[in-house]
Amino acid sequence: MRFWLIMGALITALGLSACGSSEPEKSTGTGAAQDAGLVLRRAHAHNDYEHEHPLFDALSHGFGSVEADVWILTGLGNELYVAHDFVDIRPDRTLRALYLAPLAQRVADNGGWVYPDQAVPVQLLIDIKTDAEATYAVIESQLDAYRDMLSCVVDGELKPGAVTVVLSGNRPYETMQAQDNRCAFHDGRSSDIDSEAPASLMPLISENWNTLFDWQGEGGMPEAERASLIDYVTRAHVASRRVRFWSTPDEAGAARDAVWSALLDAGVDHLNTDDLAGLETFLRAREAP
Repeated sequence: MRFWLIMGALITALGLSACGSSEPEKSTGTGAAQDAGLVLRRAHAHNDYEHEHPLFDALSHGFGSVEADVWILTGLGNELYVAHDFVDIRPDRTLRALYLAPLAQRVADNGGWVYPDQAVPVQLLIDIKTDAEATYAVIESQLDAYRDMLSCVVDGELKPGAVTVVLSGNRPYETMQAQDNRCAFHDGRSSDIDSEAPASLMPLISENWNTLFDWQGEGGMPEAERASLIDYVTRAHVASRRVRFWSTPDEAGAARDAVWSALLDAGVDHLNTDDLAGLETFLRAREAP
Protein backbone atom coordinates (compact mmCIF):
# COMPACT_ATOMS: atom_id res chain seq x y z
CA MET A 1 0.00 0.00 0.00
CA ARG A 2 2.91 2.32 0.76
CA PHE A 3 4.09 1.96 -2.86
CA TRP A 4 0.77 3.22 -4.21
CA LEU A 5 0.69 6.17 -1.81
CA ILE A 6 4.19 7.19 -2.89
CA MET A 7 3.29 6.80 -6.56
CA GLY A 8 0.13 8.83 -6.12
CA ALA A 9 2.01 11.61 -4.38
CA LEU A 10 4.64 11.62 -7.11
CA ILE A 11 2.01 11.88 -9.84
CA THR A 12 0.38 14.79 -8.06
CA ALA A 13 3.70 16.54 -7.43
CA LEU A 14 4.67 16.27 -11.09
CA GLY A 15 1.32 17.58 -12.18
CA LEU A 16 0.53 14.48 -14.23
CA SER A 17 -3.05 13.69 -15.14
CA ALA A 18 -4.38 10.68 -13.33
CA CYS A 19 -6.63 9.97 -16.26
CA GLY A 20 -3.84 10.18 -18.83
CA SER A 21 -6.36 10.86 -21.58
CA SER A 22 -4.82 13.94 -23.17
CA GLU A 23 -3.91 13.43 -26.81
CA PRO A 24 -0.25 14.22 -27.66
CA GLU A 25 0.23 17.56 -29.37
CA LYS A 26 2.13 16.01 -32.28
CA SER A 27 1.06 13.06 -34.36
CA THR A 28 3.74 10.43 -34.87
CA GLY A 29 2.12 9.00 -38.00
CA THR A 30 2.04 10.17 -41.59
CA GLY A 31 -1.09 12.20 -41.02
CA ALA A 32 -2.90 10.27 -43.75
CA ALA A 33 -5.20 8.72 -41.16
CA GLN A 34 -6.97 12.08 -40.89
CA ASP A 35 -8.08 11.84 -44.54
CA ALA A 36 -11.43 10.20 -45.27
CA GLY A 37 -11.33 6.49 -46.04
CA LEU A 38 -7.76 5.82 -44.97
CA VAL A 39 -8.18 3.92 -41.73
CA LEU A 40 -6.06 0.75 -41.86
CA ARG A 41 -8.67 -1.74 -40.71
CA ARG A 42 -6.21 -4.64 -40.90
CA ALA A 43 -3.53 -3.01 -38.75
CA HIS A 44 -3.39 -4.32 -35.16
CA ALA A 45 -1.14 -2.72 -32.54
CA HIS A 46 0.19 -5.59 -30.43
CA ASN A 47 0.91 -4.53 -26.82
CA ASP A 48 -0.12 -1.04 -27.82
CA TYR A 49 0.39 0.35 -24.30
CA GLU A 50 4.17 -0.08 -24.61
CA HIS A 51 4.40 2.78 -27.10
CA GLU A 52 5.23 6.29 -25.91
CA HIS A 53 1.65 7.47 -26.33
CA PRO A 54 -0.67 4.47 -25.84
CA LEU A 55 -3.65 4.49 -28.22
CA PHE A 56 -2.73 7.84 -29.79
CA ASP A 57 0.40 6.59 -31.54
CA ALA A 58 -1.60 3.77 -33.10
CA LEU A 59 -4.39 6.13 -34.15
CA SER A 60 -1.88 8.54 -35.66
CA HIS A 61 -0.76 5.67 -37.90
CA GLY A 62 -4.35 4.88 -38.86
CA PHE A 63 -4.63 1.55 -37.00
CA GLY A 64 -8.02 -0.10 -36.73
CA SER A 65 -7.20 -2.31 -33.74
CA VAL A 66 -5.21 -1.92 -30.52
CA GLU A 67 -4.37 -4.33 -27.72
CA ALA A 68 -4.18 -3.76 -23.96
CA ASP A 69 -3.25 -6.32 -21.29
CA VAL A 70 -5.15 -5.81 -18.03
CA TRP A 71 -4.79 -6.91 -14.41
CA ILE A 72 -6.94 -6.54 -11.32
CA LEU A 73 -5.31 -6.34 -7.90
CA THR A 74 -7.16 -7.65 -4.86
CA GLY A 75 -7.90 -4.92 -2.34
CA LEU A 76 -7.07 -2.04 -4.68
CA GLY A 77 -10.56 -1.18 -5.84
CA ASN A 78 -12.59 -1.59 -8.97
CA GLU A 79 -9.71 -0.86 -11.35
CA LEU A 80 -8.04 -2.44 -14.37
CA TYR A 81 -4.31 -1.83 -14.61
CA VAL A 82 -2.66 -1.95 -18.03
CA ALA A 83 0.72 -3.70 -18.13
CA HIS A 84 2.44 -6.66 -19.74
CA ASP A 85 3.91 -7.96 -16.47
CA PHE A 86 2.83 -7.57 -12.85
CA VAL A 87 5.99 -5.62 -11.96
CA ASP A 88 5.10 -3.00 -14.59
CA ILE A 89 1.77 -2.04 -13.02
CA ARG A 90 1.45 1.69 -12.25
CA PRO A 91 -1.50 3.42 -10.56
CA ASP A 92 -2.04 5.95 -13.36
CA ARG A 93 -1.93 3.41 -16.21
CA THR A 94 -5.46 2.04 -16.20
CA LEU A 95 -7.81 0.89 -18.93
CA ARG A 96 -10.07 3.86 -18.33
CA ALA A 97 -7.20 6.33 -18.40
CA LEU A 98 -5.33 5.00 -21.42
CA TYR A 99 -8.18 3.70 -23.57
CA LEU A 100 -11.82 4.04 -22.53
CA ALA A 101 -11.87 7.75 -21.66
CA PRO A 102 -9.72 8.86 -24.62
CA LEU A 103 -11.76 6.77 -27.05
CA ALA A 104 -14.97 8.23 -25.68
CA GLN A 105 -13.58 11.73 -26.14
CA ARG A 106 -12.56 10.95 -29.73
CA VAL A 107 -16.01 9.57 -30.49
CA ALA A 108 -17.63 12.67 -29.00
CA ASP A 109 -15.33 14.96 -30.97
CA ASN A 110 -15.65 13.11 -34.29
CA GLY A 111 -19.38 12.78 -34.76
CA GLY A 112 -19.77 9.34 -33.25
CA TRP A 113 -16.64 7.63 -34.61
CA VAL A 114 -13.02 7.29 -33.51
CA TYR A 115 -11.64 8.74 -36.74
CA PRO A 116 -13.04 12.01 -38.14
CA ASP A 117 -15.35 11.57 -41.12
CA GLN A 118 -14.78 7.82 -41.14
CA ALA A 119 -17.54 5.48 -40.00
CA VAL A 120 -15.10 2.69 -39.19
CA PRO A 121 -15.34 0.74 -35.93
CA VAL A 122 -12.09 0.38 -33.97
CA GLN A 123 -11.33 -2.84 -32.13
CA LEU A 124 -10.06 -2.76 -28.55
CA LEU A 125 -8.60 -6.18 -27.76
CA ILE A 126 -8.36 -6.62 -23.99
CA ASP A 127 -6.02 -9.43 -22.93
CA ILE A 128 -7.01 -10.57 -19.42
CA LYS A 129 -4.01 -11.52 -17.30
CA THR A 130 -5.77 -12.26 -14.01
CA ASP A 131 -8.71 -14.50 -13.07
CA ALA A 132 -11.23 -14.62 -15.92
CA GLU A 133 -14.46 -14.26 -13.93
CA ALA A 134 -13.23 -11.68 -11.43
CA THR A 135 -11.60 -9.55 -14.11
CA TYR A 136 -14.62 -9.77 -16.40
CA ALA A 137 -16.86 -8.50 -13.62
CA VAL A 138 -14.70 -5.37 -13.37
CA ILE A 139 -14.55 -4.99 -17.15
CA GLU A 140 -18.35 -5.18 -17.35
CA SER A 141 -18.79 -2.54 -14.66
CA GLN A 142 -16.42 -0.17 -16.44
CA LEU A 143 -17.79 -0.73 -19.94
CA ASP A 144 -21.28 0.10 -18.74
CA ALA A 145 -20.32 3.77 -18.49
CA TYR A 146 -19.23 3.76 -22.15
CA ARG A 147 -22.13 1.84 -23.71
CA ASP A 148 -22.99 4.69 -26.06
CA MET A 149 -19.79 4.19 -28.05
CA LEU A 150 -19.56 0.39 -27.82
CA SER A 151 -20.76 -2.48 -29.95
CA CYS A 152 -23.13 -4.41 -27.67
CA VAL A 153 -25.47 -7.36 -27.68
CA VAL A 154 -28.85 -6.12 -26.44
CA ASP A 155 -31.54 -8.73 -25.78
CA GLY A 156 -29.56 -11.13 -27.94
CA GLU A 157 -29.29 -8.73 -30.89
CA LEU A 158 -26.01 -7.18 -32.04
CA LYS A 159 -25.91 -3.38 -31.97
CA PRO A 160 -22.71 -2.14 -33.72
CA GLY A 161 -20.83 0.81 -32.26
CA ALA A 162 -17.73 2.92 -32.80
CA VAL A 163 -15.59 0.69 -30.57
CA THR A 164 -15.77 -3.10 -30.37
CA VAL A 165 -14.25 -4.68 -27.26
CA VAL A 166 -12.96 -8.24 -27.70
CA LEU A 167 -11.62 -10.23 -24.74
CA SER A 168 -8.53 -12.38 -25.11
CA GLY A 169 -6.27 -14.15 -22.63
CA ASN A 170 -8.25 -15.54 -19.67
CA ARG A 171 -11.75 -15.42 -21.14
CA PRO A 172 -14.96 -16.33 -19.26
CA TYR A 173 -16.58 -18.11 -22.20
CA GLU A 174 -19.50 -19.79 -20.44
CA THR A 175 -20.46 -16.61 -18.59
CA MET A 176 -20.42 -14.57 -21.79
CA GLN A 177 -22.26 -17.26 -23.73
CA ALA A 178 -25.12 -17.16 -21.22
CA GLN A 179 -25.57 -13.39 -21.46
CA ASP A 180 -28.25 -11.82 -23.65
CA ASN A 181 -26.83 -8.38 -22.84
CA ARG A 182 -23.12 -7.55 -22.95
CA CYS A 183 -20.70 -5.08 -24.49
CA ALA A 184 -17.75 -7.42 -24.95
CA PHE A 185 -16.99 -10.29 -27.30
CA HIS A 186 -14.90 -13.47 -27.17
CA ASP A 187 -11.57 -14.05 -28.94
CA GLY A 188 -11.49 -17.69 -30.05
CA ARG A 189 -8.54 -19.93 -30.88
CA SER A 190 -7.83 -22.26 -33.79
CA SER A 191 -9.70 -25.05 -32.00
CA ASP A 192 -12.81 -22.84 -32.09
CA ILE A 193 -12.76 -22.11 -35.81
CA ASP A 194 -15.64 -24.50 -36.48
CA SER A 195 -17.38 -23.76 -33.20
CA GLU A 196 -21.15 -23.40 -33.11
CA ALA A 197 -20.70 -20.16 -31.18
CA PRO A 198 -22.26 -17.32 -33.20
CA ALA A 199 -20.11 -14.49 -34.52
CA SER A 200 -22.08 -12.19 -32.22
CA LEU A 201 -20.25 -13.95 -29.38
CA MET A 202 -16.98 -14.99 -31.08
CA PRO A 203 -16.21 -12.58 -33.94
CA LEU A 204 -12.45 -13.15 -33.86
CA ILE A 205 -10.10 -16.14 -34.03
CA SER A 206 -6.54 -15.49 -32.84
CA GLU A 207 -3.66 -17.97 -32.84
CA ASN A 208 0.10 -18.18 -32.44
CA TRP A 209 1.48 -18.35 -35.99
CA ASN A 210 4.09 -20.89 -34.91
CA THR A 211 1.45 -23.30 -33.63
CA LEU A 212 0.14 -23.86 -37.15
CA PHE A 213 2.92 -22.84 -39.53
CA ASP A 214 6.69 -23.32 -39.83
CA TRP A 215 7.39 -20.77 -42.57
CA GLN A 216 9.03 -17.56 -41.34
CA GLY A 217 9.25 -15.67 -44.63
CA GLU A 218 12.55 -17.05 -45.91
CA GLY A 219 12.20 -18.39 -49.43
CA GLY A 220 8.81 -19.13 -50.91
CA MET A 221 5.93 -20.20 -48.69
CA PRO A 222 5.48 -23.99 -48.96
CA GLU A 223 2.39 -24.70 -51.05
CA ALA A 224 0.98 -27.05 -48.41
CA GLU A 225 1.18 -24.29 -45.79
CA ARG A 226 -0.30 -21.74 -48.19
CA ALA A 227 -3.24 -24.04 -48.88
CA SER A 228 -3.66 -24.66 -45.15
CA LEU A 229 -3.68 -20.91 -44.45
CA ILE A 230 -6.27 -20.22 -47.15
CA ASP A 231 -8.47 -23.05 -45.85
CA TYR A 232 -8.16 -21.74 -42.29
CA VAL A 233 -9.18 -18.22 -43.25
CA THR A 234 -11.98 -19.45 -45.49
CA ARG A 235 -13.49 -21.54 -42.70
CA ALA A 236 -13.35 -18.60 -40.31
CA HIS A 237 -14.95 -16.25 -42.82
CA VAL A 238 -17.75 -18.72 -43.57
CA ALA A 239 -18.61 -18.41 -39.88
CA SER A 240 -18.30 -14.59 -40.10
CA ARG A 241 -15.20 -14.59 -37.89
CA ARG A 242 -12.14 -12.44 -38.42
CA VAL A 243 -8.61 -13.90 -38.24
CA ARG A 244 -5.49 -12.70 -36.42
CA PHE A 245 -2.12 -14.35 -35.79
CA TRP A 246 0.39 -13.32 -33.16
CA SER A 247 4.12 -14.13 -33.11
CA THR A 248 4.51 -13.59 -36.84
CA PRO A 249 7.98 -12.27 -37.84
CA ASP A 250 8.17 -8.61 -36.83
CA GLU A 251 11.74 -7.57 -37.61
CA ALA A 252 11.88 -5.16 -40.55
CA GLY A 253 13.03 -6.83 -43.74
CA ALA A 254 12.10 -9.04 -46.67
CA ALA A 255 11.03 -12.00 -44.52
CA ARG A 256 8.48 -9.96 -42.58
CA ASP A 257 7.16 -8.40 -45.78
CA ALA A 258 6.80 -11.85 -47.34
CA VAL A 259 4.76 -13.12 -44.40
CA TRP A 260 2.61 -10.00 -44.32
CA SER A 261 1.99 -10.34 -48.07
CA ALA A 262 0.99 -14.00 -47.68
CA LEU A 263 -1.41 -13.07 -44.86
CA LEU A 264 -3.04 -10.36 -46.95
CA ASP A 265 -3.29 -12.63 -49.99
CA ALA A 266 -5.04 -15.26 -47.85
CA GLY A 267 -7.50 -12.73 -46.48
CA VAL A 268 -6.23 -12.52 -42.89
CA ASP A 269 -8.10 -9.66 -41.25
CA HIS A 270 -5.57 -8.31 -38.74
CA LEU A 271 -1.80 -8.03 -39.13
CA ASN A 272 -0.12 -8.05 -35.72
CA THR A 273 2.87 -5.76 -35.08
CA ASP A 274 4.87 -3.72 -32.59
CA ASP A 275 6.22 -1.60 -35.48
CA LEU A 276 3.45 0.91 -36.11
CA ALA A 277 5.26 2.93 -38.76
CA GLY A 278 6.51 -0.19 -40.51
CA LEU A 279 3.07 -1.74 -40.91
CA GLU A 280 1.49 1.55 -41.92
CA THR A 281 4.08 2.03 -44.66
CA PHE A 282 3.64 -1.56 -45.84
CA LEU A 283 -0.16 -1.42 -45.99
CA ARG A 284 -0.38 1.97 -47.67
CA ALA A 285 2.10 0.85 -50.32
CA ARG A 286 0.53 -2.58 -50.74
CA GLU A 287 -3.16 -1.88 -51.03
CA ALA A 288 -6.01 0.49 -50.31
CA PRO A 289 -7.13 0.19 -46.65
